[in-house]
This record gives sequence, structure tokens and C-alpha cells, in this order.
Amino acid sequence: MNTMNHNSLLGIGRLIVVIFIVVIIIIVAFTGFAWYYYNPTTSSTSTITGTTTSPTPFSMKVMTRPTKPSGVQNGMMGMVGQRCIFLVYITEPSGFDSGSVQISATNEEKMADVHVNPEQIHAGQVAEVTVVPNTESVGKNLTITITGERGGLIQKGTTSVEVIDWEDTIGPTAAEMRDKFIPWLAANHPELGITNETKWEGTIVNPRILVVMHYIFLSDEWEMYVTWHVMIPPNDWAKVYLRHRFNGTRSSYAFEISSLEGGVEPHPIELPDWV
Repeated sequence: MNTMNHNSLLGIGRLIVVIFIVVIIIIVAFTGFAWYYYNPTTSSTSTITGTTTSPTPFSMKVMTRPTKPSGVQNGMMGMVGQRCIFLVYITEPSGFDSGSVQISATNEEKMADVHVNPEQIHAGQVAEVTVVPNTESVGKNLTITITGERGGLIQKGTTSVEVIDWEDTIGPTAAEMRDKFIPWLAANHPELGITNETKWEGTIVNPRILVVMHYIFLSDEWEMYVTWHVMIPPNDWAKVYLRHRFNGTRSSYAFEISSLEGGVEPHPIELPDWV
């Protein structure tokens, strides 16, 4: 009888101990949950803060190509069919690359075809906005709005094209001038990758100028800006300026033939500010 009572007491004691331990575990768990929930430095709150971070600001710049076109302030003069080129680049006030910016462009009057290449750029890259006026635009001043967008932040720039009644008659001569430099460039500057096989597309620049002619040729990688002086020797010079299309806003190389009839070879020259 005493043995049975002793065993019963032991069983009751063990049960009490188990219940006590369970209660302690519940209290500790509840206390930990309450601390985790109300502590403002927890990872949960940090995650919420991270999702509401504002997009990083950026600045956008628009410039004409060339940088000082003739006759138009804050824009350029153009003609029907001309590829009027504007360069767009961004800067990061933070000094760090915070992601790509989407570039788009429109013509308010809807009298020109507008293309952007590439449509997304990072700091240090350049987008070309090409505006090609149509026949209805002659005598008009076309407004071009260029927009940069990242994470809901928007920057806008406005420029213009004054379309004149003009005809491009110098394209074949411009190609001849370009080709006078290419064999020399291939032989003396092979690092540029410009050869007789390089494909080019051309457009007049600064129409209405009659003494110094201007033309731009575009390859996949390079812009070649060609100018030549319509004069008798020894002032019959020709010059080319090379810009790397998608990471340069200005030309990085300049070369000249001092006299076309004199048979002078091309040679490097100093880059002017306007190109």
C-alpha cells in the first residue's frame, strides 16, 4: 500500500514538472515574439524601409550635332530628309551608376520621323535622337521634346529644328572627300577599325552654307564629320572629325588634307571647340 502511494506521488510530481517546463517554454516564446514584433530595428522593418526608398535622381543633357549649328539658337537648321542629330547623355549626382534611363522623343507638330538609338543609357553612354523632317515641315519650326525616365523620375529637354527649303546636292562630293581619308586612316590608325569595307550612311549638315560644306557619315561605331573648303589651292582643304557614337558627345580625332589638288597626305590637327 505504501509502495503504491509512493509511486502515485512520483507520477504526480513528474506531471507537475512537465507542466512547469511547458509553461516556461510558452512564456519565453511569447516574450521573444513580443520583442521581435515591437523592436524598430528588426529586419522586418528594414525590409519595409527598403521597399519605399525613392529612385535615385539623375540629370539629362541634350546637345545638337554639331554643337554650334548655324542660324538657330537652342536648336538647328534642317531640311526635308536630313537626319538632324541630337545627343543625349545623363549624369549621376551621386557619382554612382544607379541603373539605366529610358530615353524617348516626340515631335509636337508631327511633321518629322523621330528615332532614338539606343533607347536606354547609363551614365557615360550617349543616345542619338534623329529627327527627319517631312515635306509638310518646310518653313516650320519643329519642337522636339526629349524625355528621360527612371523609376518614375522624369527629366525633359526641348530643342527645335528650323526647316528650310533646300536641296542636298553635295552628297556624292562629300563621299569623295570622306574616301580620301579612309585608306590613310586604315594604314595609320588601324585601332579605329575604319577600312575600305566600312559601311556609311550620310546626311547633310548646316544647309545653306556655300563656302565650307558640311556632311556627316555614320558607321555602326563612328560618326565622321566631313568639311571641305570650296576654294582654289592652296586653300582647298578638307577635314574630318571622328566621334565614337555611343559614348562620346564630342569628336575625339581630327585630321586634315591641307590642299586637295596639292596631293597632301592627311595629318592630325587640333580639335576645335564646336565639333
